[in-house]
Amino acid sequence: MRLHRFISVVILAVMGWLSLGAHAAFPDKPVRIVIGFPAGGPLDQHIRLLSTRLAASLGQPVVIDYKAGAGGTIGAQFVAQSAPDGYTLLLANTGTMVINPAIYTQKPYETLRDFAPVARTAQQALALIVNDKVPARTLKELIQYAKANPGKLNYGSAGNGGISHLVPEMLKVETGISMVHVPYKGTAPAFTDLMAGHVDFMADSIPQAVNHLKDGKIRVLAVTSNRRNPALTAVPTVLETGVATLDVVGFYGILAPKGTPADIVRRLSQAFKDSLEAPEIQKTMADQGSDPAWLGPEQFAAFLNREMPRWAQAVKAAGAKLD
Repeated sequence: MRLHRFISVVILAVMGWLSLGAHAAFPDKPVRIVIGFPAGGPLDQHIRLLSTRLAASLGQPVVIDYKAGAGGTIGAQFVAQSAPDGYTLLLANTGTMVINPAIYTQKPYETLRDFAPVARTAQQALALIVNDKVPARTLKELIQYAKANPGKLNYGSAGNGGISHLVPEMLKVETGISMVHVPYKGTAPAFTDLMAGHVDFMADSIPQAVNHLKDGKIRVLAVTSNRRNPALTAVPTVLETGVATLDVVGFYGILAPKGTPADIVRRLSQAFKDSLEAPEIQKTMADQGSDPAWLGPEQFAAFLNREMPRWAQAVKAAGAKLD
């Protein structure tokens, strides 16, 4: 019996040592980052900006995988069901993390139940944008035009349930205007149609707007933060226009499947922190109108806990629900 116990203890010790060794060696193969939207959108631009630094910090290639559809939920569900080993991560936005769980009557997932928060990577307001064919040069003029032509304007979004869907709905509630929602499978195709004149209005990321302003096919009427954005200093806030009280700042973050070992989560989080602290990354993000805003695993989890009820209230006030 003593020999049997001794052997059992040795086996458990060896297994524990092997487990620790496996974690210590992490990562020893490429890390996949899933985005629930098509290539070319704001999330894609964000991770591509970080990917070279991130790969250097991790010592392994970073592979970007697009699983678009249902406002980011397809990608989120895929990651939630992946092995909790740190090799499959989700890069998500406000919509995927805190709006979708509130807006769907049949919840596709619960963010804090199904995921381990790794790092918040950015915060940014949205730009309220029209194409150059819309006869409005200010947000006030857009509201006046929409009221004079009910139902004539439409707005594009990255899909049902996301922040680009909810913010126009919030604007509609506050101002009493009518616009038709046109959901896409991501920001990139919606924005393409905005520039082509097929979509009249969008609430989209400031970096996306900044990248295309020089083309002359869009106009930014306002930003949704409570102060002007350094990349769009001539553009007023919604509060400044006096037509509504919208004060919305979105965020991006990295999530791992629930059950991912804490040491691996910390290793990944530190790699994102190192990448975001690089001076060239900070300058590029600032020039684009985005704010590097890293939070570690515990702080990010606490942040999400605070954001959940706030966005659930916004969804309820806007009357937005999806089956």
